[in-house]
Amino acid sequence: MEDVVVENENGKDTFRIYKSGSEGPVLLLLHGGGHSALSWAVFNSAIINRIQCRIVALDLRSHGETKVRNTEDLSAETMSKDVGNVVEAMYGDLPPPIMLIGHSMGGAIAVHTAASNLVPSLLGLCMIDVVEGTAMDALNSMQNFLRSRPKTFKSIENAIEWSVKSGQIRNLESARVSMVGQVKQCEEAASPEVPKAIVEGIIEEEEEEEEEEDYEGRGSLNKRKKEDDTETKKEHLYTWRIELSKTEKYWDGWFRGLSNLFLSCSTPKLLLLAGVDRLDKDLTIGQMQGKFQMQVLPQCGHAVHEDAPDKVAEAVATFLIRHRFTEPIGGFQCVFPGC
Repeated sequence: MEDVVVENENGKDTFRIYKSGSEGPVLLLLHGGGHSALSWAVFNSAIINRIQCRIVALDLRSHGETKVRNTEDLSAETMSKDVGNVVEAMYGDLPPPIMLIGHSMGGAIAVHTAASNLVPSLLGLCMIDVVEGTAMDALNSMQNFLRSRPKTFKSIENAIEWSVKSGQIRNLESARVSMVGQVKQCEEAASPEVPKAIVEGIIEEEEEEEEEEDYEGRGSLNKRKKEDDTETKKEHLYTWRIELSKTEKYWDGWFRGLSNLFLSCSTPKLLLLAGVDRLDKDLTIGQMQGKFQMQVLPQCGHAVHEDAPDKVAEAVATFLIRHRFTEPIGGFQCVFPGC
C-alpha cells in the first residue's frame, strides 16, 4: 500500500494504490463505481499464485483513500487521464508491459484509457461484466437501486452482512475486505458535538425526573424516546464513501459508445461476463468475428471478480499465457475456454 502523488495545474492529487508481485507484466486493476481497490484483494491472491505478474490496484478519484482536489469531476476523460498520470508517476518514460483490467465503471475507464493511448506500454485489455447495451438500459433504474440501499450501517460487520445477504457480493471472504473500502465512519458520529448532545440529553432527563410526580407517564415516554434516539446515533456510525447518485451526469459518458470503443482497441482483449444475455449487438458481431476473447462465468453476480475470484484469475492467467505475455507458476495448467 502506498500513495502516488500526481501534480497538475490545480495542485497535487494523491492516489492510493495496493501493490504485490515482483516480476512479470503489471496488471493495473480498476474497480467499479462505489467500490475501491480492496475489491480486488482475493483475486490478487489467486492470480499471483498462478502466473508471474505484478499487481497494481488503484483507488479511482473520489473512491477509497484517494484524495483529489476536484472530487466532483468523475468524467471518463478525467478518470482515464488519472490512470495515465498514475502510470507516468510510478514508472516515468519507461513503463513495464501493462494490462488494464476493469470491472463495471472501471472497465469503461480502462477502455477509455486504452483508446486514448494513455498507457504507452499497454499489452492487453480486460472488461469485467460491463457492456454498453445493458449498462445504458440499467441507467434508467440505477437511482431506484441506489435509493433502496441502506444509508447507514451500525458497524463494518453490519455492512458486510448486508452486502452478502443482498447479493451485492456473494463471497463472504471478499466482502470482508471489499466493504471496508466502500463505507466510512459518519462525520457526525466522530464530531465533537456528539458528547455535548449526550450531556444535554442527560440534563433534560434530570429535569423530567424533577417533574416526575406530575408527569410520570409522559416523562417515561420521553425518556425512552431520548434513549432510543441516542442509541440510533450511536449505531449509525458508517455510511457510503461516495454518493453515487450525485455522479449521474457522468454515467452516459462512461458507457455510451463503449462497445465500439472496445472493439477499436488494437491490443488483445478479454471480456468476462456473468451471463451471455449481457452481450449487445456490436459485441455479439465482434465476438463472432474473433475480435476478442470472451468467457462467461455463470452463477456470479455483477461483481464477478469478487464472487468467483479463482475463476476470474484462471481466465486472466490463461489469456496472458495464451498470448505469451507471461509464464505459469506453481504448476498452473491453462484451461482454454470454448468461446
